Amino acid sequence: MEHLRELRNRLVIALAAVLVGIVVGFIFFDPVWAFIKEPFCETPQAGQLRPGECTLIFGGIFQSFFLTLKVSALVGIVVSSPVWLYQIWAFVTPALYRNEKRYSFTFLGLAVPLFLLGTALAYFIMDTSLAILLGFAPSDTVAAIQIDEYVSYVLIMLVIFGVSFELPLLLVFLNIIGILPHATVKKHRRTVIFVMFIFGAVITPGGDPLTMMALAAPMVMLYFLAEGFMYLREKRAPADDFSHLSDDEASPLADDLSSLDDPAPLDDPAPLDEEPPGPDKR
Repeated sequence: MEHLRELRNRLVIALAAVLVGIVVGFIFFDPVWAFIKEPFCETPQAGQLRPGECTLIFGGIFQSFFLTLKVSALVGIVVSSPVWLYQIWAFVTPALYRNEKRYSFTFLGLAVPLFLLGTALAYFIMDTSLAILLGFAPSDTVAAIQIDEYVSYVLIMLVIFGVSFELPLLLVFLNIIGILPHATVKKHRRTVIFVMFIFGAVITPGGDPLTMMALAAPMVMLYFLAEGFMYLREKRAPADDFSHLSDDEASPLADDLSSLDDPAPLDDPAPLDEEPPGPDKR
């Protein structure tokens, strides 16, 4: 019950922080919307409806309201991320060992920059990706892009790229706490790289080759960096570190302990039926 009570309290704090961030996003909606709309405005199709102006359309009475709410929610999640990340961390910390806590603080510090790097890459290539996707339309058609569809595309791209950049960091963390040895990562290297390219082709909204390569190539590079860190860490590991051993392989410590079960025989043991020496008989 104590854990459930603590979880409830931390969820309340996290949700309150998100609500405050949503209010901030509602106040600063105009500059945020201009930032989100910029990739589409860089495409040739942006001025087809009104020449010289970047135009998106909406086709429902409540669509503009839900657009404002969706963008404000995105801002709220980003702005309040330090609060809800800390709440998650504070809830999980008691279950970790001391050395795991020490490393996890470092990883939390790296997680945010990696996520932002992924979202920045997604935003940087989004205009080119949109131009490629919209370029398949016949020349006698007009691109009337719905606001809701465009915002969903932007959010999916940002989240997918940001989260994907966290996966190599997760591999390193699993290696440090002894769950994922370098030998396993090296053994399945080709399979993992192949899966990354398949993942990039399937998970990206447009499915165009540029977006797939833009997602898969950095993931492969970060994967090699993570594997190199695992190799160097295990190579420098102390002699009593047995995290590199397989589940069926005995450690030297186990061999030393097993030798205690069979002690060496004593030199020249006395026969059991022989009486111990006593005083001289008269």
